[in-house]
Amino acid sequence: MADFWENHSVADYWEQTEPAEFEISPNARRRYLVALDKALLIKLQKRARNRGLTLETMANLLIEQRMMELETQA
Repeated sequence: MADFWENHSVADYWEQTEPAEFEISPNARRRYLVALDKALLIKLQKRARNRGLTLETMANLLIEQRMMELETQA
């Protein structure tokens, strides 16, 4: 998705958009302090940057993916 919007403008698709109403709960996400090995952090930052994601989003995606893998193995 990041690659697409990096090469396209929302102005080209504006007529296809619709107004959206939503609320963001302050309790929807919590932050946790997790110690990471420096080399692992650097790899994670690089992978996130290459995909146009924040470090937090990349970490969440990888953890979620691995948890799903572990659940299917159980």
